Amino acid sequence: MRKCCRLLGLVLCFCAAIGSAGAVTIWREGEDATVHTMNRHPWWYDQVKIEHLSGGEWMSNFSEDKEGTATYDFAVPEEGDYGFWLRANPVQSALSYRLDGGDWTPVDFEGAVQTENIAADGAPDLRFIGWVWAGTLHLTAGEHTLRFRMHSESQHHGGLDAFVLTTDGFRPDGLTKPGGATAGLAGRPQPEILEADSWAFSPPADPFTDDALLDLRYLNEDIAGETGLVRVSEDGMSFVKGDGTPIRFWSVCGFGQDWTDEQRAEHARFLAKIGVNMVRIFGTITPKGPDASLMDVDEKAIDAIWRHVAALKKEGIYATICPYWPENWTLRNSAQYWGIEGYETPGSEPWGLLFFNERVQEGYKAWVRALYTRTNPHTGIALKDDPAVALIQIQNEDGLLFYTFHGIREPQRGLLRRRFGAWLAERYGTLQAALTAWDGTTHEKDDVATGEVGLYQTWEYAASHGRRPDGGEGQRMADQLEFLTRLQRSFYAEMGRYYREELGCRQLINASNWRSGDPVLMDDAERWSYAANDVMAVNRYVGGVHIGENRGYRIDPGHLYTDQSVLRNPVELSCALKQAVGFPMVITESAWVSPGIYQSEGPMLTAAYMSLSGVDSLYWFAVTSPTWMLDARQMFWPVGDSFAINKWTGCLPQQMGMFPANALAFRLGYIRQADEPVVYEERSLQSIWWRKVPLISESGTFDPNRDEGDFARQSTVKQEVDRLAFLVGPVHVEFDGEEENSRVIDLSAYIAEGTVRSATGEIALDHKVGLLTVDSPRYQGVTGFL
Repeated sequence: MRKCCRLLGLVLCFCAAIGSAGAVTIWREGEDATVHTMNRHPWWYDQVKIEHLSGGEWMSNFSEDKEGTATYDFAVPEEGDYGFWLRANPVQSALSYRLDGGDWTPVDFEGAVQTENIAADGAPDLRFIGWVWAGTLHLTAGEHTLRFRMHSESQHHGGLDAFVLTTDGFRPDGLTKPGGATAGLAGRPQPEILEADSWAFSPPADPFTDDALLDLRYLNEDIAGETGLVRVSEDGMSFVKGDGTPIRFWSVCGFGQDWTDEQRAEHARFLAKIGVNMVRIFGTITPKGPDASLMDVDEKAIDAIWRHVAALKKEGIYATICPYWPENWTLRNSAQYWGIEGYETPGSEPWGLLFFNERVQEGYKAWVRALYTRTNPHTGIALKDDPAVALIQIQNEDGLLFYTFHGIREPQRGLLRRRFGAWLAERYGTLQAALTAWDGTTHEKDDVATGEVGLYQTWEYAASHGRRPDGGEGQRMADQLEFLTRLQRSFYAEMGRYYREELGCRQLINASNWRSGDPVLMDDAERWSYAANDVMAVNRYVGGVHIGENRGYRIDPGHLYTDQSVLRNPVELSCALKQAVGFPMVITESAWVSPGIYQSEGPMLTAAYMSLSGVDSLYWFAVTSPTWMLDARQMFWPVGDSFAINKWTGCLPQQMGMFPANALAFRLGYIRQADEPVVYEERSLQSIWWRKVPLISESGTFDPNRDEGDFARQSTVKQEVDRLAFLVGPVHVEFDGEEENSRVIDLSAYIAEGTVRSATGEIALDHKVGLLTVDSPRYQGVTGFL
């Protein structure tokens, strides 16, 4: 059974790293080397926030021509397998270690977590620190030596704050040591959560009576869409109901395709009671099996969507519908039957094909025609005419600017190369003129005779940038980015036209919700492609490291999982977003991924900062049960003597239990929105193609299905404005504008050492301690490490 903290009157997040009885932990400070040959750089590289370092110091190296080494002698009290954690600089650095007389082993920083900027001046340069799992070392009892070598390509730079060897279940949490002690100057011991302070969460079935002490059903309309279709506001950046009244959405994502009508009715009533007025129905309606034609649909899936819309509508809950995702297993195992050359084998995800393959586009149009134009027998009208459907999403998590681009198979990739060649010939006059403009830069797949032009993989141009590209390769990369982005945008424009003119759908349309290969240099290109439709969207999750087989969708006994609090890593906040001028902005998937222990902070953080910035909605992922999830074990996934746990459920008291107060505050505007953007940037399209660094970008985000270890994929490119600006007020970007019109307020009045205040004065965050307070006339709250 789930356990719930007794102190439910406040939104609380406690942190405790408790050492087990009999466990051995060795914590060694980086600065306490037995001997070292480091080359320190006191006036720049060592100018760091010492309160963010264990013991207030680190061991560092920064030299044009010299590597740095540090040796640590230590005693091991008993033989065993010791987990090896390092707190070191993971950004553009190379660090290796050698145990006793063994070989040098490089540290893989790909899975670094809790990475933070510790530069004293806040500059986003090379001065970072983060935790990284370095594996398991078998140590005999007695004396041992660990030696570290810093040998980065850039100035041989590196920094080591501490290393930990432990037989305990230690997981990093800032500067907290096993047992709850804190190694930092500004830390404090954390309380242990005792069994006596908890109880089994097992609520009875809800009768939904009129005398309930808490029921927010009254916030919703009697019937969703009773005043007409949801539209955008006059300035284009928020939503209004059919009668022009502003509306905000507190949203969730997912639905039970196999639920009964009784379960759907109970589910809709339950969601309305806790403050929800929007559900994203994320299903796959594509044909399945060897006997299905490409133009067929999954009738069972469509009927489930129809039934769900009908149930939600009765409780005043609007629907967002997304019918397509290439990663979905049903789609992956059906593409082999569609007659697409190169995709004849099972498990062939059709990444990217929707944007340029006419056969796949033909199938997509047939699928959504069947979904939207036929009469829904459970409401009596087609979805295209139903005002309870607020938003149509063209597709989920696919794009030509992400790393899945390399998964486009031949000969389909050849079609794309020919499209590129034709685009270049039109742009430059002839294909040969394009090659001349590139100073003769060639690619192994170039074939002028057939009109094919080779395409770089995403990683080859994602982080290459500058003002005007120097040399032919830079211009070629800029042309490729422009071509792919324009192709993506033209697809979204055509689909928008198809929905409107041929299907007759009158709902708002969102292109997609994805990201690019580099959040600093390419996300503006991705978002510009969405501007062909009505609404901007993104998917962003919060989570720690998760290591283990099948980690993309389940939690097994023996998996490694770490917790991360956004209160101490605020730039990871899901709703800390750049908003394109003239478009509502929503997060169509988000969660503090289960089983993270800090989930209770999420709803309050989201309500506060979406209210402040004007971000329009966040859809909590995912509703996997009609009401509360009382037992997350999946009985069909036996693992030894136990069972796997469902990773993707949000029906937990620590998440959904925090909805009512925060949904109420957000939907009714109890927390003020800032009057003006604190950062306003205009970007020319040319600066986007050249991958010029913007004034500010969002933090890197992880994709829990593709990024190993669930770590946030950060760009290492420097930017001018501190990302904490997202917590001060709105950040706006205008595409195809004049860059000299950009402006930034004086952020120093709001961002101080370890703290940030909102421009409205109602929200304060101490991210050094991890404490958020909101104090407005109609809402007062606190969450964090009390």
